Amino acid sequence: MSAFSLDPFYLIVDSADWLPRLLPCGVRLVQLRVKDREEAALRAEIARARDLCAAHGAQLVVNDYWQLAIDLSCDFVHLGQGDLDTADIAAIRAHGIRLGVSTHDAAELERALALAPDYVALGPIYPTLLKQMAFTPQGLEKIGVWKRRIGAIPLVAIGGLTPERARAALAAGADSACVVTDILRASEPEARAREWVEATDEKRLRTPRRSATPL
Repeated sequence: MSAFSLDPFYLIVDSADWLPRLLPCGVRLVQLRVKDREEAALRAEIARARDLCAAHGAQLVVNDYWQLAIDLSCDFVHLGQGDLDTADIAAIRAHGIRLGVSTHDAAELERALALAPDYVALGPIYPTLLKQMAFTPQGLEKIGVWKRRIGAIPLVAIGGLTPERARAALAAGADSACVVTDILRASEPEARAREWVEATDEKRLRTPRRSATPL
């Protein structure tokens, strides 16, 4: 896989229903993280998200469901450490799908790097409301440590971020700042998404976007 750049604003949604509302706000990179659905429903949801993202010039990352990502010709799949236990990494690579991996400590980072990932996610940077975490907040300093370790591989910061904290995470060395609850639970999600676009514009302008189409 060739090197590429991630957009500095990385949105995670729990349903494709969010995409018609948020993609027009300037979202260029979105992960679909859907849980507890039957396979037919999952397949339809991923296909819809894929098509909506394509129509808006955005990149879609499929969380967890690597086989469906292969079946539906998606460009990215994101796997947590537990997902790595059962995922067929060779099959993912054989179909030209880019791979992102979650990390929380040094051992997980080593495991991720052994797979030659296309990006690495570090979290939680700050306390998060999304789910109970076994790991304490990493803090901004850890971003710099991780970035020095992984070099040119894009680094995604996630966990408890706001537009202001996203700026700090990007300044600390992250290539992309990931958000879930700060937008999805906002009283005006579209307005909040536009705040994120504005907050990450400086990084976006310094890092020209390159295609993430698999090569």
